[in-house]
Amino acid sequence: MSSPRTYPMTIVSAVEHEIVIKKSRFITHAVPVSFGEERTSAASVAEADRIIAAIRKRAWDAAHNCTAMITGLDGEQARSSDDGEPSGTAGVPMLEVLRQRGLTDVVVIVTRYFGGTKLGAGGLVRAYSSAVSEALDRAALVKREVLTQVRIDVSHAEVGRFDNLLREWAGRHGATLGEPHYGAVASLELWVPPNELGVLEADLAAASAGGVLPLLGDDRIIDVPVHVTS
Repeated sequence: MSSPRTYPMTIVSAVEHEIVIKKSRFITHAVPVSFGEERTSAASVAEADRIIAAIRKRAWDAAHNCTAMITGLDGEQARSSDDGEPSGTAGVPMLEVLRQRGLTDVVVIVTRYFGGTKLGAGGLVRAYSSAVSEALDRAALVKREVLTQVRIDVSHAEVGRFDNLLREWAGRHGATLGEPHYGAVASLELWVPPNELGVLEADLAAASAGGVLPLLGDDRIIDVPVHVTS
């Protein structure tokens, strides 16, 4: 059985974080960029450019607003800018942090207010890398997985039992619960890794004496929260 395809992760929501190094303030904004229904890189880049423009406008009095972004479902687009810092000391180190974290569809902007002391090339690399790393340490992550939509139709009298069963099953098999729908029957939704569909069918059959079968829908790429344990 082949392993499920993996994709880079992204962050859930925007993060702002500040560090001070030799009186220079480094303010990092890490922002996720959506790619819409079409999931196109072009849409992500356009949104990232709007975010960068807005922060540069707000921080117009800063010495530098350095940027890095990786976009696209597979992280196929990457771009960075030193914004006046010595070449290779800001944008590229910021970009490298994003790559090391395995992220995509995220833009980072580090705004520097100069404190009067030069840091040197090595000091700048460390400062911009640290600024981005510390901001991302505070970000919640989502991973992207190809999951199959499954509908399970049960009687209203059986909703509670099967809802509990699916919640417990999802936690053990990397699935994600969807939204239930109620009509003549209760329709429970589950998003399931393709290689777990056979297990789900067998478990449902065992729980219902063969009376409940999963109804398969389309495959989609779903954002799944990453739970980090310390």
